[in-house]
Amino acid sequence: MRIPSYLLRLLPFLRWPRPSAGLLRSEAMAGLTVGLMVIPQGVAYAQLAGMPLVTGIYASFLPALAAVLFSASARLSVGPVALTSLLIGASLLPLAEPGSAEWVMLAVWLALLSGALQVVLGLARFGWLMNLVNAPVLMAFTQGAAVLIILSQLRALLGIQGDWPALLAAPALHWGACAFGLVALVLLWLARRWRPDLPTILVVVLASSGLSWLLGFEQSGGRVVGALPAGMPSLYWPGWPGLHALGQLVLPVLVITLVSFLETAASAKVDNERKGERWDQDQDLIGQGLAKIVSGLSGAFATSSSFSRSALNLYAGAQTGWATIFSVVVVWLALLFFLPLLQQVPQAVLAAIVVVAVLNLIKPREFTRLWRISRVEAVIAILTFAITIVTAPQLYWGVLSGMLMALSHFLYQRLHPRIIEVGLHPDGTLRDRRRWQLPVLAADTLALRMDAELDFASAAAFERAVVEYLAEHPQTRQVCLIAQPINRIDATGVEVFARVLAQLQSRGIPLLISGLKLPVEHALHAASLLTAEDDSPRLYRTDAEVLALLRAADEP
Repeated sequence: MRIPSYLLRLLPFLRWPRPSAGLLRSEAMAGLTVGLMVIPQGVAYAQLAGMPLVTGIYASFLPALAAVLFSASARLSVGPVALTSLLIGASLLPLAEPGSAEWVMLAVWLALLSGALQVVLGLARFGWLMNLVNAPVLMAFTQGAAVLIILSQLRALLGIQGDWPALLAAPALHWGACAFGLVALVLLWLARRWRPDLPTILVVVLASSGLSWLLGFEQSGGRVVGALPAGMPSLYWPGWPGLHALGQLVLPVLVITLVSFLETAASAKVDNERKGERWDQDQDLIGQGLAKIVSGLSGAFATSSSFSRSALNLYAGAQTGWATIFSVVVVWLALLFFLPLLQQVPQAVLAAIVVVAVLNLIKPREFTRLWRISRVEAVIAILTFAITIVTAPQLYWGVLSGMLMALSHFLYQRLHPRIIEVGLHPDGTLRDRRRWQLPVLAADTLALRMDAELDFASAAAFERAVVEYLAEHPQTRQVCLIAQPINRIDATGVEVFARVLAQLQSRGIPLLISGLKLPVEHALHAASLLTAEDDSPRLYRTDAEVLALLRAADEP
């Protein structure tokens, strides 16, 4: 029976292929690999978010199931991630005590509000709004956040006791924690580089747990994970925090929504390119939003797609969403039976897991490469990185200021379009006459090309270019507009075009237009600016036609 298309849109998992024994075997192996990785990572990221450690496993359970059932990109691994966890912890730090009941309640509100916003944006087909953050800003913000994540984990990683000022005055380290953290860091880094397919994180966690128990690490003052409540997460309904507290969550909600979905986009684009399919960003918004809502109702924190776990899922051979179903089963079994194995894990090992996960986000060469491509965008990226660091823990100012600078640069470019006088290059193309020192196309002729849309942002620059040229060259006999690059015209553009045409007509200067595109031509026709009268613009379909006319008119 053929499934209706509207059901396929609402329930993307109906598109999954019918499972066979061979498919399920490969999906089970991929799911087992990711499931064994996400459990210790979830605990580590819960610590980063300031949440009870077990909520990191809750965030890896039912939210992953909701995401895989309702997202278009079914091979992504959804759960706790480092960047979103840091944003949660940094956003709530001025509002509550980490790990307290109030902290958990506010973290749940962050997940619910961010998830609801993503669902609404997806249903309204507003996924394009995520393009407001360009690649340089996201790169710089991510690197700044990665530096802050590493700095936030140094105390646990090195076993530093007390705060930083006290440490500078009288150094106090727990050498056992420092050894656990550094050894785990080296092992995880080497394994990530040489054998990323192995569940090294789980092996390191279990080995450190056993060694910690044998050595009496906790009795010697070392900090360990401690007892985690076994069993399924229960329904959590947060209390009302008050309008003042909700108001302070608005900016963090917007940034978490934006950043977490951009993380999803990075993984989803790679996945869809491999499959040769178009990415349905709106459906992924819905799936990711539902995952956040389910996470909040589980008493956990906001989730996102993990680039590293998604890459591991693909590397392990995942073909469909069945792989995530198997990883959810692994997490379910861990919640029921295996949480006591994590009790003696040193928190220094959790810090090492977080540090290794974000090390690959720090790429200083990206700034150098960006400088070669665009110095303005490189400066914006550097400022975004610096603001992210300086304004910590209010990290949202980094990405918001970067967005504002990038949009200001975009607006400046729109308000200052490239308008050039063209000449005929020896290779037969029309190029910037002044840059290439080319002769005019014809005597007393302005041949103008505008490399932009003729709209409210650029129309004034177009009018200014024509008026200033005529003032400087009163002997001008004709104006030629190379209009091929003009893709669109709005009401303001039509009005300005009419003023320029009226000024040319008052001086008896004909306007020749080459390559006018159909949407622009329709708009000018609707405004009665293209008529059959002698003083109306003369249209030519190609540049070759108008060049031939100019040459003929220029011959003695």
